[in-house]
Parts: sequence; C-alpha cells; structure tokens
Amino acid sequence: MLVTVTLVLDDLGRLLHRGRRWVLGAWAVLVVLGATLGGSVYDVADAPDPLRADAESAVLQERLDEADPEGELVVAVMTGADIYSTAMIDQASKVMHEVRELPDVVEVSDPWTTGAQQLVSPDRTGTTVVVEVDPTVDDARARKAVERVEEALRSVAMPEVLIGGPLLAEEAFADQAILDAARGEGVAVLVLVVVLALALGGFVVGVLPVATALGSVCVALLALAGIARVTSVSEYAVNVVTLLGLGLAVDYALLVLGRFREERAAARGRTGTADLLGRTLATSGRTVLVSGLTVGTALAGLLVLGDPVLTPMAVGGLVAVLAATLAGLTLAPALVAVAHARIPEPAPGRLLGGTPSAHTLLPRLARVAQRRPWPVLVGCTALLLLLAAPLLSLDLRNSDVRTLPGDSEPRLAQEAIEREFPEQVATQITVLVPAAYDSQETADALSLLPGVPGVADYMLLDPVPGDLSQILVEPEPDDAGDYDGPQTQDLVRRLRADLGPDVLVGGPTAELVDTRSALADRTLPAILVVALLTTLLLGRLTRSVVVPLKAVAMNLLSLAATLGVVVAVFQWGWGSSALRFEPWGALDVTTPLLLFMFAFGLSMDYHVFLVARIREAWDDALAASTRSRRKRGRTPDLHALSDQAVLTGITASGPVVTLAAVAIGIVFLGFAAGELIAIKEIGVGMTVAVLLDVTIVRGLLLPAAMTLLGQWNWWLPGRGGQDRVSEPESSSVLTGSSP
Repeated sequence: MLVTVTLVLDDLGRLLHRGRRWVLGAWAVLVVLGATLGGSVYDVADAPDPLRADAESAVLQERLDEADPEGELVVAVMTGADIYSTAMIDQASKVMHEVRELPDVVEVSDPWTTGAQQLVSPDRTGTTVVVEVDPTVDDARARKAVERVEEALRSVAMPEVLIGGPLLAEEAFADQAILDAARGEGVAVLVLVVVLALALGGFVVGVLPVATALGSVCVALLALAGIARVTSVSEYAVNVVTLLGLGLAVDYALLVLGRFREERAAARGRTGTADLLGRTLATSGRTVLVSGLTVGTALAGLLVLGDPVLTPMAVGGLVAVLAATLAGLTLAPALVAVAHARIPEPAPGRLLGGTPSAHTLLPRLARVAQRRPWPVLVGCTALLLLLAAPLLSLDLRNSDVRTLPGDSEPRLAQEAIEREFPEQVATQITVLVPAAYDSQETADALSLLPGVPGVADYMLLDPVPGDLSQILVEPEPDDAGDYDGPQTQDLVRRLRADLGPDVLVGGPTAELVDTRSALADRTLPAILVVALLTTLLLGRLTRSVVVPLKAVAMNLLSLAATLGVVVAVFQWGWGSSALRFEPWGALDVTTPLLLFMFAFGLSMDYHVFLVARIREAWDDALAASTRSRRKRGRTPDLHALSDQAVLTGITASGPVVTLAAVAIGIVFLGFAAGELIAIKEIGVGMTVAVLLDVTIVRGLLLPAAMTLLGQWNWWLPGRGGQDRVSEPESSSVLTGSSP
C-alpha cells in the first residue's frame, strides 16, 4: 500500500511535467470561475446563530415573534438645538409625517408628532426618534425601507443627527469585515511576494507559493458557492476558507518547492526535470497528502457533534483543506515544471531561504534543546503556562456596536443614547409568562421579582396575543456599566431559578448566557474528537504511539498560550494603543473556536512537516545501523541514533517551516491591521500562534521531548505480547523515501 502510494505520486509528478500547460490551463479556468462565481458566496453567507433552537432565550424569542413580531428599528439621535423652537417644530413635524407615509413604515415615535416626552433630553436640546419597519416584509424590502427612513431623518434641521439601529449596525459589521479582509489580504499578499522573493532569491520563485495559495482559495470559494446553491453557507465557513486555505496552501507550495530544489541540487544536472518532479512528489507530495488527511479527518470529526457553530466551521475547514491539498499536489508542481529554469539554486547563506542548513533558526534551537533537554522542557512548558494564565479571567460576550470602529455611526449613535439618554437604554431582560395578562401565574411572577437580588425595576407590558404576558426587568447598574456584564448574567440565572421552568427568561444578556453555556458544552467534545482522530491517524501514519500523543499535547498547550495572550491584549487592553483599538473588556464568543480551528490546522501542518523528515532520518539511520551490525556485529545505540535523526530531520525541514511561518504570519498581520476588533482578535491570535509554534513548540519543546524519549519516540505495542520499537519498512510512512 505504502509503496503503491509512493509510486503513484512519483508517476503523478512525471505526468504533471508532461501535461503542465493543460494543468495550468485547467487551474486558470477554475480560478476565473472562483473569482467571479465564487465571490457571490460573500453575498449569500449567513451569520449562524450560536444558539441551539431549544435554548431558552431562543424559544422565548420564537414565541414572541409568532405572537407579536417586531420589525427592524431605526434609531436617530438628534442634538444641538432647541427641539421646541417654532422653526424646529414646523420643519421636524413635516419630516416625521413624511416618514410615517413611507412604504413599509408601521410606527414612528418622536416628540413633535406623537408627544413622546420621554424621548427628550432634560435641557430640550436633544431627542431620539424611533421608527419601526413592517415585520412581515422580507429582508430586501426591510433594507430598502431603512434606507428611505435614514435619508428622510437626515433632513431634520438639527446640528447633529446620528442614525443607528440593529440592521444598520449589522450592515456596518459586514461592510467593515469585507473592507478589513480585502485590505488585509491585498497588502499582505504584496508584502508576502516581496518577502518570498528576497528569501528565495527571485521574483518568479517568490510568486509561486502566493499563486498556489490564491488558486486554492478561489477554488475553495467556488466550492462554497456550489454548496450555497444546495444549502445555506455560514460566514464562519468563508472565514475559515480564506485564512486556513491561505495558510495551508502557502505551506504546501513551499514544501514542494523546497524539496524540488533539494532534489535538483543532489542530482547535479544528471536527472531530467520530469524525474526530479517525480521524486519531489514521491517525498513532499506524500507529506502534503498526510498533512491534508490528518487535518481534514480531525475537522470532519467535528461534524458528528451537529453543533450550529462548529458544523459550518468544519465544512469550511474541509473545503479549505481539500483545495489546499489539491493545489499542493497539482498546481504547485505544475508551476515548478513551467518555471524551473527561473528557480534559483539553494543559497545556504540566506536567513529565510528555505534551504536545509544547520545555521538556521530551528536547527540552532534544536541543538540547544538537545544539549539541555530537561531545563528546556520545563522552562518552555512553564512559559507557555504563564502565557496561558490570563485564560483564568476569560470573558466571552457577543460582539455589538462596541466592537465597531470608533467613528462608525451606529456605534456613535448608541454611545450618544447611553451618554445623553441613559433612561432610554433598552431593558435587557425579558420575562415571558405562558399565561394571560390578568392570570394568577402572571401575578405570582410579578410578586417574586422584588425579592430577586439585582432587580432594580420591572414593568408588565400590554397584553401579548396568545395568552402570553411579557415583563421587562431592569437590572441594577453593573459595576462596569455594561448591560451584559457578570452581574447581569448572574441575574438572568437567578431569575430562571426563582421563576420556575414554565417562565422563560430572554433578551440579549440571556442569549449571551445561553451562548456561553453552549460553548462550554461544545468545547470539551470538540477537543476530544479532534484529539482522538489526530492521535489515531498520526499513530497509524508514523507507526508510533508517542509521536501523536506529544503532538496533541503540544498543540493544546500552544493554543492555551495563544488564547491567554489574546485575553491580555483584547480583554485587558495590553498593547491596545499600538494596535489602535479601544478594548471593550471581553472577547467575541466565536474567537476561541475560530482560533482553535486555524491554529490546530497550521500547527499540525508544521508538526507533520518536521516529523516526516525526522521519521525519514530515523528509518535511514536504522537501516544503516542494521547493515553495520551485520558486517561488524556491533549493537547500535538507538538513543544516539534517535537524537541524530531528530537533528537531521529538523535541519532538513526546519528552514521550510520557518519560512512558511514567516509567510503566513505576514498574512495574519494584515488582518491584525483591520479596524473591526473581532478581525483583529483573529489576526493577532494567529500571528501569536504561529510565532509560538515555530519557536517555542517546534524549535525547543519538540526536540527536547524527543531527546529525552530517545528510541521510545517510535514505540509500538509489540506483537506476541512483546513491546518493540518500530523499524523501517519498504518505504517511509510519511515521506515515501526508501531507507
């Protein structure tokens, strides 16, 4: 089986050389289709609801929507002049009547035509206006109605008019996210080409990995667009495809390119390009296949959980992995076949040239780790645990207008309401009693509320159709002034406990409580599924029990440290001025899961790259020692052989891993430069993850642990009841090379 796969990949390399123009032509068509048709997925992608349908807050909202639906709201904050001056009354009243006559507008609340005095500031120099759109219209008509209302309200002759509302805030999020992504990717790709060109020694060779990555992303987006025609596609899937696809495809292209240059240098002109490409795919192609299979299988395991957040992430991850693997096995070799004459020879003097050298970063770190394995192991583990310590204060909340850029109008409007009209800030807790307005059940619920700690006030609203009673509960002010802070979350839990199972508690804060609960429920199963599948697959592929267990432990430790740094930066505000954002005291609830998806994929990618060459060196060393033992009768020192294999493998693959990490780190820094805090969290988090992974984890922890374990790195349960150390087979499991 292993020999067959190796031979198939060798034949594939030769075939790609012969049909390189046809392959590139096919990819060009796919890229054009992906750039045109695939781009439509951004328009149809949905923001998935992190709540399960049976969550209490979701059930409450569904019942309210069925009984008394509420349309989209437009909220205008108007300040800077006497609202009751004669001129203002005349002009504003005329505008309000015009707004009321607009299509699909069902209600207008303002101080001029409805006498809503509660909307007016105490000094009468400011007011708010609330307009509701017909809840029965579809999304397109609702957006059109909001646009007309917004245009009309801006004509009110007040010095300052700020317009916001849920729909406008959502659109601001979407527009800013697209802008940040486009700007981040655009700048990052340009910088990436320059860095790779300088590192690899030429413009053409620098463009090759970037072209492979862009081709991979275009094909992945085309696949998502096809999926969107059958079922809904999540924004999370699009995010995963973009970031994870870029990272994996750049890595795979650099691996293929680096191995081709090695094979060509070793052949010294005695072998044709077709044969070189065959050897390249027989080795690096095998590693690409193993990496894609490992990451893809683990992500596919998340599908069995059936979670509304994890499932679309897993779908996006699978599409990204499949596209990147396909690009690594076909597009990158075809580009090499066409441009091989423009690919310079390896230059050992280049710091980031991707050339095997004992003087580059990872081999240097590995030698330090091998000389002092225990201090390095303990020190690195302690450092990662220290970086992970902020996780103890992790606070996850739903992103709202607070995470928009400071000059975003929906955010400015909300801040103006909170500052100028604090009494108008919407009550955040809704209690729904499944009984009539004048029932004993409703009376009992009302009588219990004064005794619940944290309740500042409450109000029974007008009767709701369907024998439902809706009570708005005003919580006592939070210490930090946040409506969704820990005190208000505790109040939601107390209300649910005191009011009984038949009474529903909902609203934005309750939704956050339910989301956090669901996140806590889904995290452990997700980690267990990924860890189990990764361990089983890597164990089968490396013929080792220890290697996959170390990989999982190191990945989880690295991820914890990454999340700890993200908490310190975005929740505590460390370095916020340098990154140009204002911390809002929490992380977005989706950030840990997205970072888990991205960081796991890339860290496993790097691990497979390194272990592939280490395993190859171990098999070669065992084969050589076996021949020596037969000739001279000497028993080999397996521990020494293992140490040498570790250093040899890291020396061979470490420079490629380092260059790949630098390359993808540039991409992530592009996202970190965005203005949307949720995008910054992912960009900074992944930059930190890559930096930690390629230095502390792969450069120091991995060689230190493998040095301490020696030949037991390759331990397998023995046959016939005897334990054994795995020996070389007819071909290397990870690379396909002959020992």
